[in-house]
Amino acid sequence: MSAELVGSLGVLCLIILILFLRMWIGMAMILVGSIGIFILQSSKSTFGIMGTVPYETSAYYPMTAIPLFILMGVIVGNTNIGENLYFSVHKWVGAMRGGLASATVLACAVFAAITGSSGTGTILMSKVAMPQMQKFKYDDKLSSGAIISAGTLGILIPPSMGLIIYGLLTEQSVGKLFIAGLIPGILLTLLFMAAVFVVTTINPKAGPAGPKTLFKEKIISLRKTWHVLLLFLLVLGGIYRGFFTPTEAGAIGAFGAFIIAAATRQLNMQKLAEILKETVATGSMIFLIIIGAFVFMKFLGLSKLPFALVEIINGLEVSKYIVFFGIVVVYILLGMFLEVYSTVTLTIPIVFPIITALGFDPIWFGVIIVLVIEMGLITPPVGINAFIFSGITQVPLATAFRGVIPFFLAMVFCVILLTIFPEIALFLTRTM
Repeated sequence: MSAELVGSLGVLCLIILILFLRMWIGMAMILVGSIGIFILQSSKSTFGIMGTVPYETSAYYPMTAIPLFILMGVIVGNTNIGENLYFSVHKWVGAMRGGLASATVLACAVFAAITGSSGTGTILMSKVAMPQMQKFKYDDKLSSGAIISAGTLGILIPPSMGLIIYGLLTEQSVGKLFIAGLIPGILLTLLFMAAVFVVTTINPKAGPAGPKTLFKEKIISLRKTWHVLLLFLLVLGGIYRGFFTPTEAGAIGAFGAFIIAAATRQLNMQKLAEILKETVATGSMIFLIIIGAFVFMKFLGLSKLPFALVEIINGLEVSKYIVFFGIVVVYILLGMFLEVYSTVTLTIPIVFPIITALGFDPIWFGVIIVLVIEMGLITPPVGINAFIFSGITQVPLATAFRGVIPFFLAMVFCVILLTIFPEIALFLTRTM
């Protein structure tokens, strides 16, 4: 049996274990990777790799950014910071037609900048924004689409756990990935707002205008949000200017979030214990996935499967953009069934060598990956964000999925723009 065939069977077994048997992806990668290494080499090599990879991965300095940014997001998610953001943005744009939906998108964008999670934004806005839109007789499809889609901004706008994991697995600069995700994140936010505008232009009753707000009230509304915006600018600005590394930025962000929560009297010993418990649970899950990914990558390297795939694709003599389109479709499909961490770790060992061999920029591709996974999070049959939203609001899933259509098209347009004009993502990284 050839090494390439062993590698192919390993990938097939991994897919069966994860998608059909629902095994934890980290454990599935470790199991398949260790068995594959044993088949291709020996038990001695297997035990040697299994004895060193977990430690080397966990002790890798950039890995410490993960629990720090998780802690920052969990602290923010356990306070009323997100609610304050929504009601502040509501004051500024709520009087427009479709203004509450646009306010939801903007609030999710800002909230994403301090949490790095799609689920957190969706949960928060389902509880805070949905009742407001129902109060003003918004169409459930528009409300659903705005909340479900805008929640995905949490894994594109930095700090993004998806970009961190991509950077660790591909040995790309996490700082550059963060900066590369900023303009595409802003662009997608504006495209979502444009989708709201189009929907309410076609059907004005879908998103009637809210009450007008005095300019003085708008300024006053910023009083409870300025510290969060300052924290985001400090973290991302510090990375951009080179004042500190992403890991140091995570420490500053977590400490800043802690100070904000304590100063606004939203932190007590019970809540702090819950925050630390959630941080440890989430961080441990991500660490297990990454350790599994590195074991699996060792196996794929020995099997030479990625290199064989590169040779096959190079021999097809088709445009590299056709290959890229195929990869994008695969990511959208995987995003329907897996969350972002699993999708990235499952595919990167195979896809990344192909992308680099085709001459695509790895930083740009990291942003594309996260963006197309977002598309999977909102599409049937298993659009995770749609299920979260429906479970909280009791809005039928069919209504929710119909509501995301304009926003899905906005995402497609964003991918097309980034493909035609990669400098949208790369411009700021070249000035670092």
